[in-house]
Amino acid sequence: MKKAPVRAKEAGRPVPLETSSGIPIAPFYGDPAPGDFPYTRGISREMYRARFWTMRQYAGFGSARESNRRYRYLLEQGQTGLSVAFDLPTQMGYDSDDPVARGEVGRVGVAISTLEDMRILTEGLPLDRVSISMTINSTASILLAFLLAVARERGLRWDALSGTVQNDLLKEYVARGTYIFPPRASLKLTTDVFEFCGKEVPRWNTISVSGYHIREAGSTAVQEVAFTLGNAIAYVEAALARGLAVDEFAPRISFFFNAHSNFFEEVAKFRAARSLWAEIVRDRFGAKDPRSWRLRFHAQTAGSTLTAQQTDVNAVRVTLQALSAVLGGASSLHTNAADEALALPTESSARLALRTQQVIACESGAADVADPLGGSYLVEAWTEEIRSRARDLLRKIDGLGGAVAAIEQGFLAREIEEAAYSAQREVEEGRRTVVGVNAFREEEDLRPPLLTIDPAIERDQIERLAAFKSRRDAAAVTTALEALERDAREDRNVMPAILTGVTAGVTLGEVVARLKSVYGEHGPGG
Repeated sequence: MKKAPVRAKEAGRPVPLETSSGIPIAPFYGDPAPGDFPYTRGISREMYRARFWTMRQYAGFGSARESNRRYRYLLEQGQTGLSVAFDLPTQMGYDSDDPVARGEVGRVGVAISTLEDMRILTEGLPLDRVSISMTINSTASILLAFLLAVARERGLRWDALSGTVQNDLLKEYVARGTYIFPPRASLKLTTDVFEFCGKEVPRWNTISVSGYHIREAGSTAVQEVAFTLGNAIAYVEAALARGLAVDEFAPRISFFFNAHSNFFEEVAKFRAARSLWAEIVRDRFGAKDPRSWRLRFHAQTAGSTLTAQQTDVNAVRVTLQALSAVLGGASSLHTNAADEALALPTESSARLALRTQQVIACESGAADVADPLGGSYLVEAWTEEIRSRARDLLRKIDGLGGAVAAIEQGFLAREIEEAAYSAQREVEEGRRTVVGVNAFREEEDLRPPLLTIDPAIERDQIERLAAFKSRRDAAAVTTALEALERDAREDRNVMPAILTGVTAGVTLGEVVARLKSVYGEHGPGG
């Protein structure tokens, strides 16, 4: 009978001391050790031996009540952190009853227009015990205000809350397009959240600087690193200009990267990004606190690589991509569901995506050693190559006047477009193989059962919103909106005014409309 590997309890989880063959397992191998500056090998000595990464499945659709049910289900299945997807109207600053929102309410995420919606979305969820990530940018300050107001209603201290608001406005102008205000006004709003949370919500990650969407738009791995860190530099400079001390806000900066298809390049990319950021924060900005130097990142497997053909194969792609994120040292991870090229995930496909993480964590051995690929000739060479090429791109961005100026000049968008075009040509000409698309195709491709959104959800959401508006104190709403506009015009931090407003019943769309009257609106042409 095969002997079971010996395990010890280390920092809250069982860690094997030897393999099934009796080979001793060391916490790490080689030199320098994980946890040493510049953290190429990881941000701590123990990495996942202390605790697994946060398994944070991205979810949200239809109404707040429907999404709440999905969150409860995922927590029951072993998810360890919540990640909220918002519908396009919410992302773009429109209430569900706005004519512009028609047909989009609850389609690609949950519809949140009011404080009441946030109450329903988080009903029964332990806000002080489970970290919540909100993938929201242009309206980040408003959604954060909704959450903080709900926590206050429930008697929870803000310093007990942990989570992340993406709040990365700059990448919207080059990758996603869900911007509202011009870039410099957006940068101001991002910095408002930095300043407010630094004083009031100290455990909250005030930004998740996103390379994920840059990569989804077609960038290379090198561009993903360089453009993400270039944007992060702009956020740090804006916070410093506000008078904030770097070691007060830098520890709460987090990152969001894509786990793409080339397994070893992705591992090298994560390692390179971590070491570059450590050098930038310490040497360029003079941070003294080691917590400021450590790049903590969430990873998500690459949605753009999922295929509508042979959807079962997507589960294989996701497994390899997720493993690259774990071997690269992700702090939290989302695994895409196999059916996401066709629709939002069903309950069963979401469960399988979560199980993928759990198998990697508990069965593969990848979490038992810090930086298990460290010392690989290939991984070390590619780590250095990505680091060197990303540095060159960062120098170009600096030469253009920084990330904001580079965005305004169209540099980042042009670079991404050229890379995306080149990659698509490779697939079309057969120089890059995509299983099921340009090779190993099947004549009949059966589609799995898909999640559908009940059209009645939009009607119900609009009716609830009308009822909410009819119950509120109209005078209090008017007063709150006037105070918000005054603070925006006088260049004050608008977070307190937004909080006061949403507590008084101001809707998301009303906040955005009032801020547009001050900051203006950014169109596709700039």
